[in-house]
Amino acid sequence: MKLFQKELTLQPYKRGYHIITNTILKSTPEISEVQQGFLQVFIKHTSASLTINENADSTVREDFESHMNIVVPENAPYYKHDYEGSDDMPAHIKASLMGASVQLPITNGKLNIGIWQGVYLCEHRNYASGRSLVLTVWGM
Repeated sequence: MKLFQKELTLQPYKRGYHIITNTILKSTPEISEVQQGFLQVFIKHTSASLTINENADSTVREDFESHMNIVVPENAPYYKHDYEGSDDMPAHIKASLMGASVQLPITNGKLNIGIWQGVYLCEHRNYASGRSLVLTVWGM
């Protein structure tokens, strides 16, 4: 069994949904050493999240942002946690809805994901610093 783990700090991204698959792959060349296994990506933040979805058409990412802003609006009168602005509590809710980690299969030294799939950083804050990820590769 092989096990590799490292942390990656992403550049700051504007609010929205951003494909980070290639950034992750460049940071984990160890994937090539694994014939069967997994890559887990975990985000160490409570106001950003990760998901896997369409990697070709950017309108999908735009629609994610639009839809999530309807489902979880800013300035709702019932929010109590708003210390860091109107996007504060909505960012926490969106992060919980989307999730803090994704797990991807590795087969023959490569990610075994669909041709149209990519890993998204879901940035829910208007002004965020670089986000930290924990990348764990394990397998045989």
